[in-house]
Amino acid sequence: MRWQGFSDPVQDGQRHFRRVLAAMAEPGTLHDAAATAVPEDAAIGPALWATLLSLCDLDTRLWIAPGLEAGGLADAVTFHTGCRKVATPDGADFALVTPATLVDPAPVFAEGSDAYPDRSTTLLVVLDALAEGGPWRLTGPGIPDTRGLDVGEATALMTRLAANRARFPQGLDAILGCGDCLAAIPRSTRLAGPVSATPEEDRTCTSQ
Repeated sequence: MRWQGFSDPVQDGQRHFRRVLAAMAEPGTLHDAAATAVPEDAAIGPALWATLLSLCDLDTRLWIAPGLEAGGLADAVTFHTGCRKVATPDGADFALVTPATLVDPAPVFAEGSDAYPDRSTTLLVVLDALAEGGPWRLTGPGIPDTRGLDVGEATALMTRLAANRARFPQGLDAILGCGDCLAAIPRSTRLAGPVSATPEEDRTCTSQ
């Protein structure tokens, strides 16, 4: 099996786009992505593949971190969406990464400016585990009180996103994908942790 697009590109694309919007509106909540399957040798799961299909188009610039092009992903996303692959992360609208990508020396991404905060890179992060509840505490818009999130071994990612607070409205938004599940952490979210997990940890996704 190779990379497949949506059965109905318009309706399925809009449906998944609404999932992404819901995830951004309620940071740290998990959303199921009933998307087309991916090849067995793919380095990303169905949730992020659907996200690429929904968000990328002819005007989109995409950077793919080394190691994530397994199964011919770069050619597939270009074929299905027409987006342009760029060689450097600071020129990308979207960057497909793993937490390991962000370990020093971390790539430099566009973070926008005070006048144009939208001119920043959105991270699409491939995770091995993703669960509601957990050691990282999220606060801010869309979060009543606090919300916990477990992202597995992704300290470099969360540390990088926590730095958004000092640069807001500049910064990076992140869409997290693990298997069929996705979550999001927009730059307006404040992060603290890790702390002990709480009983709210009742939804878990793994890449297996």
